[in-house]
Amino acid sequence: MLIEYKNVDIFQESQQVLENVSFTTDEGEFVYIIGKVGSGKSSLLKTLYGELPIGGGEAKVLDYDLCRLKRKHLPELRRRLGIIFQDFQLLTDRNVEENLYFVLKATGWKHKNEIEQRIQEVLDMVGMGTKGYKLPCELSGGEQQRIAIARAILNNPQLILADEPTGNLDKETSIQITELLHDICRKGSTVMMITHNLNLVRRYPGRIFLCENKTIREVTSADNL
Repeated sequence: MLIEYKNVDIFQESQQVLENVSFTTDEGEFVYIIGKVGSGKSSLLKTLYGELPIGGGEAKVLDYDLCRLKRKHLPELRRRLGIIFQDFQLLTDRNVEENLYFVLKATGWKHKNEIEQRIQEVLDMVGMGTKGYKLPCELSGGEQQRIAIARAILNNPQLILADEPTGNLDKETSIQITELLHDICRKGSTVMMITHNLNLVRRYPGRIFLCENKTIREVTSADNL
């Protein structure tokens, strides 16, 4: 299992946002996290990459015990994850290729030819193969999110965490981004995606977890939500 949570309590500062969280995910699964604003969705995701500590219970991600993981070992975990944010979080002072180059160098890649080859591979995968010279401000929101996805898959992560990746996008672009994430999932990565868009959940099926009343539970269908 890639993720294994047992009776986990999650706090945002001193306030408990989720309690007794228990779930598992395996390789190659597409998982939706849904729920109202403030229900704990993003807090859950933040515990998975060590941004928020585990308040109680047992939590493992990619064989890392989050309850015992020392801060100095967090970069090791994060190198095996891909994280996609709603607001892209691209470096605005450098172009697309330089954004991706920065990540690869920071995660231990040393040979320029291999770096350049990998950058072109991921740009081609997300349909942005000719946009490497562009600055983020010269791209549409959908294009910026494609670059954010390219950044997330640079190191072939086993697990991709996407926090409202379509939240700032129009309907058609949201569909394209969701299709792209499902395609990446079919190639072997587990994808966990937070969304408010139940139409996307219905159109592109996956496992569904609902955050509600400080709990999280799996639901079989989005049709009744």
